[in-house]
Formats: sequence, structure tokens, C-alpha cells
Amino acid sequence: MSTQELLAYVLKLPREERVQVAEALLLSLEILDEDEVAATWAPELERRSRQVAEGKAQTIAWGDARTELLTELAERRARRAAL
Repeated sequence: MSTQELLAYVLKLPREERVQVAEALLLSLEILDEDEVAATWAPELERRSRQVAEGKAQTIAWGDARTELLTELAERRARRAAL
């Protein structure tokens, strides 16, 4: 079975079974410890902080960002449900 065939099969499972598959897949991935995560993200966080401090980054209010994220999530879910 190809990856695409497997994905198509899994996406047809009931929600609870898809959750179980997702959890098992996530647990199978190598999990970095907190120090590794911090070290990996530190340069990116510094770069972004510098951009904000220098006025080079466009920021938006959390409420607006949250609304945009929830809207996008709802749209993605609707597209998946339509499949």
C-alpha cells in the first residue's frame, strides 16, 4: 500500500480512530527534550525579536491573529469534510 493509499484509507476512518492513529504516529516520532527545542528555536526567536525591535516586522493584535487562525482552521475542516 502506498503512502497516499494509506492516507486515503485513514482519512475515511471515524474521528476517534483517526485520533488514535494520529497519536500513535506522533508518539513514534523522535521527541526532542526542552533544551534541544530551545536551542533549535533560539536563533529564529532572536531574528524575529530583532525585526520587531527595528520596526521591520508587521505585527497584529492577538485577537485578530486568533480570529484569522480559527477561520482558517474552520475552512480546512470544511474542505476535509467535503472529501
